[in-house]
Amino acid sequence: MPITYHVVVPFDRSEEGDLVAGEPLEAPNSDIARRRARALVPAHVGAIAFSRTGDPDSGEFADAVITAEFGEVDKGSMTG
Repeated sequence: MPITYHVVVPFDRSEEGDLVAGEPLEAPNSDIARRRARALVPAHVGAIAFSRTGDPDSGEFADAVITAEFGEVDKGSMTG
């Protein structure tokens, strides 16, 4: 049975200046994920909210669907 996960990821810059994804945070729905992403930006250079739908038993998931992005983010980190 497919399940949709809503996730928020903050982004910061490393000492070398590279954009680095922080620890993913699960949210109960897309609205809360968007609000959490927006709230993270003052403490981080950016944040992104996305969802992924799939079957955790089989490990098959559709591509991530970005629902919000604020500040500097690396969309490439959302693949896979």
